[in-house]
Amino acid sequence: MIIDAWAQHPTLRHSSDPIFDSLRRWTKTETPIEELPVSVTIQTMDAAGVDKTLISAWYKPNVTMISNDEVAGFVSQAPDRLVGVGSVDITRPMDAVREINRCVEELGFVAIRVLPWLWELPPTDPRFYPVYVACCELGVPYCTQIGHTGPLMSSEVGRPIYLDRVALDFPELRIVAGHIGYPWTDEAIVVATKHENVYIDTSAYTARRYPPALVDYLRSNGRHKVMFGTNYPMITPATCLADLGSLDLDDDTRALFLGENAQRVFGL
Repeated sequence: MIIDAWAQHPTLRHSSDPIFDSLRRWTKTETPIEELPVSVTIQTMDAAGVDKTLISAWYKPNVTMISNDEVAGFVSQAPDRLVGVGSVDITRPMDAVREINRCVEELGFVAIRVLPWLWELPPTDPRFYPVYVACCELGVPYCTQIGHTGPLMSSEVGRPIYLDRVALDFPELRIVAGHIGYPWTDEAIVVATKHENVYIDTSAYTARRYPPALVDYLRSNGRHKVMFGTNYPMITPATCLADLGSLDLDDDTRALFLGENAQRVFGL
């Protein structure tokens, strides 16, 4: 089984947002002008043999890029393939807690994702703490981004070491840190090794670009702590997996990485 732990089925508002201009410059792609059909996302999964994909809502200050209800609508079109991940506006803590409850209890989402760089706040900021409490009470993972940002926003808030403090304050919180943490991958590995409930996903990187330290960790004591992700539609699953063989993973480690770790952590 292959599970993509980090993706989004974008709205046109999301995919055309100016915040992604720098990514379009790197990838030499044009700003989209039409909504992406869910069928295209499913076809892209099929092309790479991906069984399930976790797709997330996106909120940034004063802007709803992909709403939770839109994610639920996308999931309803392919409920056997797509899995919902909610997000919230952290500037209104009680509204955020109520929305997290709705995401999990009414919409059936399996996790909550908030990206620190969108808010220009580290994950130790008090505005994140109601989110952590709600995730603990509902028993769902909290997903976040670590490492530098492609969009022209501050990368500092993505230092993995911030999650050390969060994990100490909330040892029962399952934290899935996406985007590998580069250039602070060693920090990410240290935090994931130290804390039972901290995990790393490889979204936004192709297999040939995984830092050697992460590959070593995946092959050894991190085999239960690292999971596959793409950051689709920025990178397709087929592109991410093209050089998987170069990692020289044994069969058990490969199965854990591609799907079993995500299946366990997200309760799929």
